[in-house]
Amino acid sequence: MKRVIIGILTGALLTGTLLISSATMSFADDAKEGKIKQRKENQQKRIAKGVENGSLTPRETARIEHQESRLNKEIRHDRKDGGGLTDKEKAKINRQQNKVSKEIYNQKHDGQTQ
Repeated sequence: MKRVIIGILTGALLTGTLLISSATMSFADDAKEGKIKQRKENQQKRIAKGVENGSLTPRETARIEHQESRLNKEIRHDRKDGGGLTDKEKAKINRQQNKVSKEIYNQKHDGQTQ
């Protein structure tokens, strides 16, 4: 009888742990997706400020916006393929966002003005 009760309790604990960890994984995935979106919005704000204060020329702005557009298209495509983004895709997107961020910085600080 003791073994049956211990077995049931152990099974219940394991099931509860699995449910909690899958919920945590889901939350972590949502957080990563949120970071991608937030970063995209921040970069758009940085571009807008560069245009507003004249530190980005129209040509530089067009080039950066084109890079952003390609990245956004790739993100949409990746989400449609598998219903979401894999960790590998998220890492790739992060690297691409890093490149765009550096490009924004470099173009804003290269001394060219409108």
